[in-house]
Amino acid sequence: MALLDRLRALPPALVDLVLTAGVLAAQLAPFTSAGRGWPGALLLPVLAASLPLLLRRRFPLAAMFAILIAIPCYDLLGGGPNQPIWYGWLVAVHTVAHRSPPAHRLVAIVVTVAGTLLFAGSVETFVRTMAMWVAAYALGRVALLTREQSHALRERAMRLERERELAAERAAQQERARIARDMHDILAHAVSIMVVQAEAGPLTVRTRPERAEAAFDAIAASGREAMGQLRRMLGLLKETEGSLAPQPTLERLPELVDRVAQATLVETGTRLELSHDTEVAAYRIVQESLTNIVKHAAARSAEVRLAWERDALRLTVTDDGRGRVPVPGRGQGLIGIRERAAACGGSASFGPVPSGRGFQVSVRLPVTG
Repeated sequence: MALLDRLRALPPALVDLVLTAGVLAAQLAPFTSAGRGWPGALLLPVLAASLPLLLRRRFPLAAMFAILIAIPCYDLLGGGPNQPIWYGWLVAVHTVAHRSPPAHRLVAIVVTVAGTLLFAGSVETFVRTMAMWVAAYALGRVALLTREQSHALRERAMRLERERELAAERAAQQERARIARDMHDILAHAVSIMVVQAEAGPLTVRTRPERAEAAFDAIAASGREAMGQLRRMLGLLKETEGSLAPQPTLERLPELVDRVAQATLVETGTRLELSHDTEVAAYRIVQESLTNIVKHAAARSAEVRLAWERDALRLTVTDDGRGRVPVPGRGQGLIGIRERAAACGGSASFGPVPSGRGFQVSVRLPVTG
């Protein structure tokens, strides 16, 4: 295969020049071996039966016809000793079968059969000539099929490689987007809790000093939780799957809700099994919703409700705040909620509650199995 690849890499003009020289040498060789010297007048049909091969790639049918005409001219001039005058014609037939369109191949077949019948002189000569023609033609068709198959395999390999590259690029983009959403959720939630507690700290110290320590403990707890989740997130980029710390799931939801003073958690129905990714998405959605409440809603109370249906988890986060959430950072938080739900095969909607005061995030996540 390496030799064939090197031969295919040679310039076509060089290949045709070497091939033509070889055919011409084979046609002239009998004169030397027979001791007859230079072929004289026979040189013209000998050249005519070989030189057209220089143009066989561009004009395969014309090259075959030119050589086919030269052969009877050679015989009319007396012929040579065991002259292999047919070599050039066989190469031309191979080229026609390999490179010509169907119409040209049909013309070649008709002309070859008619010419052989006209000049063969005997049944034996006709059969021998047609046998050589069929062999050369068949080899040309095999060469064409081999080339087409090789080209198709190369195209398929290139297409598969492009598809693999695109798939890897899409996966990398999705992973970057997922990590960005997780980082946003982790930091936004923790910082919001810390800011609210820190702003309320001075007032708590003056009015209810017994609760000041709890406020500072809440700040520290939020910071530690954020650091822990960030470490786990960075572990996704460094460690193997078997050694990763677990992502937060619904089991840790009460702990998350407890960190927001005005929030309560309600769960109805029979808990069903969710995929790991869906549980992580549910946790992050609640986390982002509570972050928005703390940062923007000025709410006195908020409710996180998990309603288990027959084939889905209906998750709603409702507050009694201003009823309209600003769009900080161009709404990346709410966009992230919708993307997380869609990635799990679910859906998300959000907007003011019908009563006019408050805001609600509603998400439906499908149950696996």
